[in-house]
Amino acid sequence: MREINPKEHYEVVIIGGGISGLTSAALFSKVGISCCVIEMDNRPGGYLAGFRRHDFRFDSAIHWLNNCGPNGLVTKIFKIIGDDYPKCRDQHHIRRFVSDEFDYLVTNNPDELRDQWIKEFPHEKKGILRFFKDAKKIGKSFDRYEKLSRTMNSMKWYEYPVHGIKMLRFAMPFIPHVRFTGNEGLKKGLNRYFKDEKLHRVFCSEPDVLSCLIPISWAYIKDFQLPPDGGSQSFPEWLMYATEKMGGDIFFKSKVKEVIVQDNKARGVRLDHRGKEYEIKSDFVVAACDAETLFEKMLPSKAIPEKMIDKLKGAPLYASALTVALGIDCPAEELGLGEEIVFLADPSVPRDELGKGDPHNSGIHILASTVRDKSLSLPEHGTITLFIPAWMDNNNNWECEIDKNGNYIRGEKYNALKQKYADILIDRVEEKLIPNLRKHILYCDVATPITHHRYTGNKNGTMMAQKPGKENYQGKVASYLTPVDNLFLSGHWADLGGGIPIAIKSSINTTLLVLQKRDKKRFKLLAKYMDGKLSHEKLKSSDLLVSYDNSWVKDPTPAQKKMKRREEE
Repeated sequence: MREINPKEHYEVVIIGGGISGLTSAALFSKVGISCCVIEMDNRPGGYLAGFRRHDFRFDSAIHWLNNCGPNGLVTKIFKIIGDDYPKCRDQHHIRRFVSDEFDYLVTNNPDELRDQWIKEFPHEKKGILRFFKDAKKIGKSFDRYEKLSRTMNSMKWYEYPVHGIKMLRFAMPFIPHVRFTGNEGLKKGLNRYFKDEKLHRVFCSEPDVLSCLIPISWAYIKDFQLPPDGGSQSFPEWLMYATEKMGGDIFFKSKVKEVIVQDNKARGVRLDHRGKEYEIKSDFVVAACDAETLFEKMLPSKAIPEKMIDKLKGAPLYASALTVALGIDCPAEELGLGEEIVFLADPSVPRDELGKGDPHNSGIHILASTVRDKSLSLPEHGTITLFIPAWMDNNNNWECEIDKNGNYIRGEKYNALKQKYADILIDRVEEKLIPNLRKHILYCDVATPITHHRYTGNKNGTMMAQKPGKENYQGKVASYLTPVDNLFLSGHWADLGGGIPIAIKSSINTTLLVLQKRDKKRFKLLAKYMDGKLSHEKLKSSDLLVSYDNSWVKDPTPAQKKMKRREEE
């Protein structure tokens, strides 16, 4: 583990070395803004850090990817930094719905599923055609999204009307479906297309009609990608390399204890690194971390209005997960798995129960990452990941005691409970999908919300912070701006929605907000590029950006290293 040697002053301090914080650091470095990242773990990436066990590498977060294709928002932002970013390949087989009564596959040609359903349900032909037609309309709207990613906080008042019109055009295909939420709303919404209960049961776990349509809409515009070679870890590894190459600093095993505030302006941070305290002064602070922790533990008392904190505390969050990572003694293809994510569920279980985290009833997502990326295990092996939604307070806080500092103390009861969950999920998958799965297992690792909280610091181990929805939109719980001047939120706490695109979208926006105050020329350059008014070629040729030599080379995975040793022997 490398020691830290921070400068006394940076223009920007970034709290959190997840995908958002690291992208921010690379962007700031690219525009010549001195910055450092402070990360409490010993590795970069947050949820994308993944982990290694023996010769297996496991992705801990990516289940599907969007906006990472050649014209996607993520790619557009990465291209600001350099051209050697990890490349994602198109995903062809996307999602498979499995139960006792059906086995349907969504591919990047959704018309195949449409035609299969028409053949199986000829009495529902008209509705099926309309369902897929509406999904295609939504997909076309998503194609416009990469030019609409800039926050209005970075715009002048005269830009609002044009942006508003563009956003309305984007939203139009969604509006007819927004009201169909919850059990009754979803049933009513699907009934507009088809009344056959078997078709309804395909979407047995979805909370609303848009959740049924949007994955198919993304499939129509070919906007599902596979993680880059080496897994999701490749993203943070590249960002860290590019940041340091352009002069930025990244400090691990470092925990921010206090954001320094003077005259209601963020002036830096105090942090702890292995028991030693450091003070770093800065002109701006970007908090790519849990917002509640920032507001309640890092800032002075009264810096944030109580009403704002109360809204944040009551905001509905995305779930965490119970994840079972399996290393197996054969390629996953031999067990009948493909590159798609499989959703195994019993549609007779009430919708609410399918997502509550009960290992007996919850729908199980099943993913074989080594089908997608052969570098994650030896050729004769494979990996399978099983996961269900889970919450921090399940099972009496997962049978953990909580000490006076709020730390979860894991003991024998915790380990036994984890294994119990894993056994139930493995038994269900073995019974319904992969006979004799157990005999192929070489390694098993189980992560709970306690695990995710420990490594990311996210409230309740949530994977993607506050959920989009009426309550959170009306409560305005997500914002880039804070009541403290020059302190910005980033990551999933700054913008409603989930996944890598939202996290990285927040990074370009916080960069723009800092540049708006710090450097008008560079602000205008990036704003024009993000608005689609400046080509990537002209951006690259600008003398306002720091040169980067595109020299990153991905480190081999543990399996690749072992294969090389085999060849040398």
